[in-house]
Amino acid sequence: MLYPKNSVDKLGFTEIKELIKAHCLSEMGRQMVDRIQVMDNFDLIRKFLSQANEFKNILENDEALPIHHFFDIKTLANKAKIEGIFLSEEEFYQVQASLTTVFAVIAYFNDREGLYPNLEALFEHLPIEKAILKKIGLIIDEKGKIRPNASRELQDITSGIAKAEQEARKKIDQVFKNATSSGWTADGSLTVRDGRLCIPLLAENKRKLKGFIHDESSSGQTVYIEPEEVFTLNNKVRDLEFDRRREIVKILTALTDDLRPYVPLLLSYHSLLTKLDFVRAKALFAIDIEAEMPQVVNEAKLKLTNARHPLLLLNFRKEKKAVVPLNVVIDERTRVIVVSGPNAGGKSVCMKTVGLLQMMVQAGLLISASEVSVVGVFKQLFVDIGDDQSIESDLSTYSAHLSKMKTFVEQANGKTLILIDEFGTGTDPQFGGPIAEAVLESLNHKKVKGMVTTHYSNLKIFASHTEGLENASMLFNNVEMLPLYMLEVGKPGSSYAFEIAQKIGLPQNVINLAKNKVSAGQKKVDTLLVDLEREKKEIFDTKIKLDKQQKQVNELLAENEKLKSYLEENKKALIKDAKDQAKNIILNANKLVENTISEIKSSNADKEITRNLRENLNIELQKNTVKPTVVKPLPDAEELKPGDWVKLIDSETSGQVIEIIKDNVVIAIGDLRTVAKKKRVIKVAKSTVPKEIRKSFNNNTGDIANFSPEIDVRGQRTEDALSNIERLFDRALMMGFGSLKIIHGKGDGILRKMIRQYLKKYEQVDRMEDEHADRGGDGITYVYLK
Repeated sequence: MLYPKNSVDKLGFTEIKELIKAHCLSEMGRQMVDRIQVMDNFDLIRKFLSQANEFKNILENDEALPIHHFFDIKTLANKAKIEGIFLSEEEFYQVQASLTTVFAVIAYFNDREGLYPNLEALFEHLPIEKAILKKIGLIIDEKGKIRPNASRELQDITSGIAKAEQEARKKIDQVFKNATSSGWTADGSLTVRDGRLCIPLLAENKRKLKGFIHDESSSGQTVYIEPEEVFTLNNKVRDLEFDRRREIVKILTALTDDLRPYVPLLLSYHSLLTKLDFVRAKALFAIDIEAEMPQVVNEAKLKLTNARHPLLLLNFRKEKKAVVPLNVVIDERTRVIVVSGPNAGGKSVCMKTVGLLQMMVQAGLLISASEVSVVGVFKQLFVDIGDDQSIESDLSTYSAHLSKMKTFVEQANGKTLILIDEFGTGTDPQFGGPIAEAVLESLNHKKVKGMVTTHYSNLKIFASHTEGLENASMLFNNVEMLPLYMLEVGKPGSSYAFEIAQKIGLPQNVINLAKNKVSAGQKKVDTLLVDLEREKKEIFDTKIKLDKQQKQVNELLAENEKLKSYLEENKKALIKDAKDQAKNIILNANKLVENTISEIKSSNADKEITRNLRENLNIELQKNTVKPTVVKPLPDAEELKPGDWVKLIDSETSGQVIEIIKDNVVIAIGDLRTVAKKKRVIKVAKSTVPKEIRKSFNNNTGDIANFSPEIDVRGQRTEDALSNIERLFDRALMMGFGSLKIIHGKGDGILRKMIRQYLKKYEQVDRMEDEHADRGGDGITYVYLK
């Protein structure tokens, strides 16, 4: 239930319907848009949302649906129902074209069976009766004209007409030639008068040629005569044309009789075409406003994430401005949000966004909010926005408000969403405030959900200590005196009346006079609110800074864990290799010792031979002796700087310094990064670092130096653009870059949408933003990585 009825106009829903109608291909589709209503049937809402979402996926990611012709075949089917009535050639052509579209659409979905279940349900159990097309095709050609061979009689008549016209033309050409040679004709050639081919004769020669005068020139000097010899032949052609028309009527009547049994099926086909046009228009509008399908629940609750007012979004896009997104939760814990703050700070827009998006969802429309948003179903939507004073009903502005409050209090319940703008205004604040508080208390007892905006301090105080109510304010930059259009839930906001008055230049003496007239208590409350607003802004900025630092800490911890894992794996591998080598050395040593002993015995311990054998043993020993690595430290006085080579004191790992942060050193070890204290590293000469490590580092730094986190995909096909972006994305992740810049251009916005939708699937993506309007706006996307 909507109350009052003009709520659809107040919230902008009527404008939404007009924008959807602009995407319809047929009048039937536009009529269906006119019939859109807010529903409270959960299953219907979910079905309509799913249909629009599936069609949106087709438009963005699949081949185009073969929709070419939309004609009102319902009217034609109803006409064909009547006995003795026949459809014209053009009407049969419309039926033929519409059925061709229907069968092509059904074939399209049959090829994708199971991909779009909610759209497939539109034509479930609908038979494909191609016999209709076949019968029409035998009579009507591709241009919508009746075929000359539609019947034997028509073919004979058509041939007779062609033969008689040829004979008449031949005869009149001969007469014209003779008349011209005799000098009887006027300047010009044969001409048509009253549908008959005539010879232009000079008026003084009109009695020299027998025939029928059809016309004369405005000057009277030329007459147009149909020769007697041709008159009979032309009459024959005329008679044959009458015969042809009668035969065509006979054929079309018979074809209409054949079509009559299929009228119920034609009406079903008409219904399918109308629904397809309707759903297509909803999907196209959803793309226009960057809409998604929220999670729909069968409860009276609401959680909007990154929500934007669709009409404001479209207007701002023309002006190349961005809409500040809204995040709000209305549930059993926070039932009614009391929004306060300065005028022109965005309170009303915030409330209208909530109301319009809720109305759109319950009408089966996708909304301009994140797909993680949760939208419930409300049985009633009560709206009090704007001035509804009525001279006819003798209602003032405040009386009109009170009349609505009476209905709200009497009929609202736990499944009602209320939206009240400037709650309690229109009368003396000394009395309007308490009445508004009493109404709010009564509504809260009924567990209603909703949002109200106000400037009254008593409502802010009441909301702060009442269960189910929650204060909220629109953030305001009280230094520059500019609204930030961001909703902050939890604290009330100041109206900034004196500050705004001072900014616009109201004389200071007037402002001081006004301040003196405000009670001390009220002045103290407003000052506290201003201070609170300032503190909120500082906390908000600090939170953003801390989040950024925490993100950097998490990245460093992750890198350390990766390095530790890398070292553990290499340690095990090195130990295994060392054991294998030791095993081989021992086996070889045993063989060498045994051979040496055998040779000493065979030579009876000859001194010379024994000495040579000992030398051989020493040579083998030297081969398997590991030479200690000599580290050449540089002078201690020389400070570490980026680019220096260092070695970790408690390991054999070497790397190059990338950055020095106080007592910490960021070191690159191949593709890995680690952080170590200065006292845990020792500076070494580059020549002592193994060539393999230097080479791998040079390759890596070369890649980083040559890498650009920017790509231009304008003019590329979608799949090529996504493939190139994926390669850039992978390299950016490996090299530790924090952001990418993608230049895709504006156009219709399809490529931008596809790129953003594609990158959403990566958990490494933190957020995506448009470039500043002066530097490319929504033609450039910045991708920030976690």
